[in-house]
Amino acid sequence: MLELRHLETLIALAESGSLAAAASRVNLTQSALSHQVKAIESHYECPLFERKSTPLRWTPVGERLVALAYDITRALSDANREVARLLDGRAGQMRIAVECHSCFDWLMPSMDVFRKNWEEVEQDLVSGFHPDPVDLLNENRADVVIVSRKQRRRGIDFHPLFRYRMPAILGKKHSLTKKKHLTARDFTNETLITYPIPDERLDLVRRVLSPAKVFPERRTATLTEAILQLVASGRGVAALPAWAIQPYLDREYVISRPIGKDGLWCELYAASTSAGSATSYLLDFVQTMRDVCFRQLKGIEVLR
Repeated sequence: MLELRHLETLIALAESGSLAAAASRVNLTQSALSHQVKAIESHYECPLFERKSTPLRWTPVGERLVALAYDITRALSDANREVARLLDGRAGQMRIAVECHSCFDWLMPSMDVFRKNWEEVEQDLVSGFHPDPVDLLNENRADVVIVSRKQRRRGIDFHPLFRYRMPAILGKKHSLTKKKHLTARDFTNETLITYPIPDERLDLVRRVLSPAKVFPERRTATLTEAILQLVASGRGVAALPAWAIQPYLDREYVISRPIGKDGLWCELYAASTSAGSATSYLLDFVQTMRDVCFRQLKGIEVLR
C-alpha cells in the first residue's frame, strides 16, 4: 500500500534524478530509500524506472505513480493551507528582507507561488542595505529575512532552506584553472570581486581567507552579471553560489573550481520572530521557498 512517505520519495526521485540526491532530500540513507522503492515495486509487481539510467528514466507505471504523488501531495497541501486560513484568518502581511544578492532568482518565483495560495496576504520587499538584517525583525520592519548564518538570538527562529557549494569563479584563461581545487593561498595575488557587503557576510572571506590571514586586493560589483563579466574579462576572481551561475558554467563563459578539497559549503535560512513563526502563512511561505528551490536549482542539498 502506498503511504505518504512513498509519495515524498517518488517526488524526490523525480526532481533530483538520482537515488543519492533523493535520499539526502528526504533524510534517508540511500539503502533505506532503495528499500522503499523496492517495496513499491513489489506491491505493483513491476519496476518504476530503468536501472543504471542517468537521469532516471521512468517506466509507464513509474510515471503514473509520480503523477499520483504530485496530485495527492498538492491536495494535502491545499487542504492544510485551507485549514490554516480558517484557523488564523486570511489577511496578513509578509515583509521580506534578503541578505543574499543572488537569491532573487528563486525568491521571486516563490513569492508568485505563495501569492496564488494566500491572495489576502500582502507581500513586500524591504529594500536598501542593512548591516544586520536580523535586527529588522526585532524592529518590526520585516517579517522574514533570508540569511546565510544561523545565530542564537533571543526571540528569533531560523528555518533551514538548503545548503549549496560556493566555488571559485575564474576566467577561462586563468592559470588557476589548472588546479583541481583552490586554497586560501591561491587568492593572495588575485583581485577578489565581491558584492558590496561586509566581510562577515562573505563566506569565502570569513571562513577561508581571514583565518589564513590572506587579504587579496578587492573590487566590488552590485550585480551577479557584472561580477561574471569582470571575471571573464580577466579583471579578477570571485566566489559565487553554483546554483546562481550554472547557466554560465554550462556554456563555459567562466570556469569554476572547488574552494578546498571538499569544496566550500554554505547555507541559507529564513529568519523570523518566534511569534511570527506561529503564523501559518509564514510557515507555508518557508515551505514554498524550499519546494521552489529544490525544483528549480541544481546541486543544492537538504539543510538539517
